[in-house]
Amino acid sequence: MILSDIRILEEIDKATIKIVPYDPECLGSNSYDVHLGKWLATYNDNILDAKKHNHIEYFEIPEDGFILYPHIFYLGVTEEYTETHAHVPFLEGKSSTGRLGIDIHATAGKGDVGFCGHWTLEISVKQPVKIYKGMPIGQLIYFPVEGEIKTKYGQKKNAKYSGQPDKPIESMMWKNKF
Repeated sequence: MILSDIRILEEIDKATIKIVPYDPECLGSNSYDVHLGKWLATYNDNILDAKKHNHIEYFEIPEDGFILYPHIFYLGVTEEYTETHAHVPFLEGKSSTGRLGIDIHATAGKGDVGFCGHWTLEISVKQPVKIYKGMPIGQLIYFPVEGEIKTKYGQKKNAKYSGQPDKPIESMMWKNKF
């Protein structure tokens, strides 16, 4: 079951969902549109190693836009800061974004109950496309949770992405033991 617009508003009123900045025009019948923040990043190395800390370089999207190219993996960020305390949030691309050949996440479309922060976007494109900060980039949908939550994401000792800032965050896979 997905929360409707009325249910999303009720949860915002109860502070179990927080979206900052919030714009009523971005609320759909069962989703909330999020926008591309001003920061992008790319990895410094051409070959990434899952066991090491792969560093990234940040750059700001200029006012006149920035061209993304295929075969380059970009990290972006949502303009919106969100908190979800009682529901499972999913971030999906908008159809208009997909029709430009922009994928906004490689695998991480699901958040956890208790996630608080800006969403890091895992961006790739099918052909060169010019993007702009503040453009609609995705939509959040919320699912109710069945049963009690033992430990919310932000309370976990190994929550590597809690409190994400308004800049993209690189993979923290290297913090795992394997």
